[in-house]
Parts: sequence; C-alpha cells; structure tokens
Amino acid sequence: MRLAMWSGPRNLSTAMMYAFGNRPDFAAWDEPFYAAYLAASGIDHPMKDRILAVGETDPALVAARCLGPIPGDRPHFYMKHMPHHMLQGFPLDWASGCVNVHLIRHPARVVASYGAKRDEVTLDDIGFRQQAELYDRIGGLVIDSAEIRDDPEGMLRGLCDAIGLSFDPAMLRWEAGPKPFDGPWAPHWYGAVHRSTGFAGPEGPLPALSGRDADLVAGALPHYEVLRRHAMPAGPAMAG
Repeated sequence: MRLAMWSGPRNLSTAMMYAFGNRPDFAAWDEPFYAAYLAASGIDHPMKDRILAVGETDPALVAARCLGPIPGDRPHFYMKHMPHHMLQGFPLDWASGCVNVHLIRHPARVVASYGAKRDEVTLDDIGFRQQAELYDRIGGLVIDSAEIRDDPEGMLRGLCDAIGLSFDPAMLRWEAGPKPFDGPWAPHWYGAVHRSTGFAGPEGPLPALSGRDADLVAGALPHYEVLRRHAMPAGPAMAG
C-alpha cells in the first residue's frame, strides 16, 4: 500500500506520520514535494536554504519516487503530503496509485499554532483552499484530527479498517525524539512532537482570535466545512 496523507501544516500530520512510521511494515516520507515547492514558488520559509540543499527540487523526479521502490523493502509506504505544495504544473497522476486520505483540523487551531512559528501567514500558507480543491480532483477519505485526539485507538482502528489495513498497537506509542524519516525542517517545527510519546488528548475550546488571524479563519472555514461534511464518523460507528 502507498498511503498519501494530505493535510495543511500544524494539523497532527507529524504525529500521524510517527504513528504509521512506528509500524515495522511501513516506510515513511516527510513532505516529498517541499523542496520542489520552495524552488518553484520562491517563497521564503524557515530553513529554506537547508531544505533546498538536501531536497529534490524537480517535481517530476519526486512524483516518480512516490511510485518507485519502497525504502527498506517495506510492504507499505506512508507519505506525508501538503496540498499547497502541489503547484500548478506539478504532476499529480501518481496519486491514482495511492490510497488518499485527507487529514483536517479546524482553522482556528491551525492559525493559532502556525502563527506561533511564522510571523507572516497567508491563506495560501495554511492550505485549506488547496486541500478542498485537491479532494475534488482525487477524492479519498477524510478524517478530522480532533477526533483522533479524542480517541486515538478507535479512530486509527477505524481508519485502518476503511483502507484495508490491519491495525497495529505500535501506532499508539513511539519513542520521544527525532525520527530518521524527519524532514530537515524538523528542528524548527517538530519540537512538541519530538517531546511526545503518543497522541495528545482532547484540545478543549477553540482559541479566540482577532484581527488578521480572525480574517484567516473566516477565509479558511468554508473550505474546512466542505471537507468536514465528508469526514469519517467518530467512535464505534467508524470502526463498523
């Protein structure tokens, strides 16, 4: 299985990568198109020079690797993708060879978390519009990160069942610290997840935002709500 997990930033995406990467039958790849996105867009991101120095900047070569041999001769391949990395002209036909899952999170939580790591934030940076458009193009399953945090085992069991994969309890706990499949940007972004040994608990009330942050949430919310309507149900109903 080649599992393409699509999400915007600050969206439980790294913890999900750690969950699948902790299985002995999965290899994991962290944001394959990130360097190509930075090279093509010219946008400034934290650790940009390092990412461009070590990452593949040709999107066609990245796409070929998505369907190429799986690292470590593992039977399954988990790829953590971001929809806003898929710029116009980047190949997407490879996604038809994958199981596509869209991980979503309420935009108020995304904006509050992303803004703590980067000063200037735009709607394009957080990827809600691009994710809704990508879902329209390739389809797939939708899962809400809030429900994973509420019930990690129940939701991961349900997700595995939905994609025809056996559940492995190793998905629920991992060793603290960096992982060999982390992208080179991990020192800037992954501090909290490096301290973790599993999924954090429920998040509580939505953060109260104002000004520019509130405007970003208002712009992202319609796209989130479209995807939320397709989200797999929580709890026992999801697990069947």
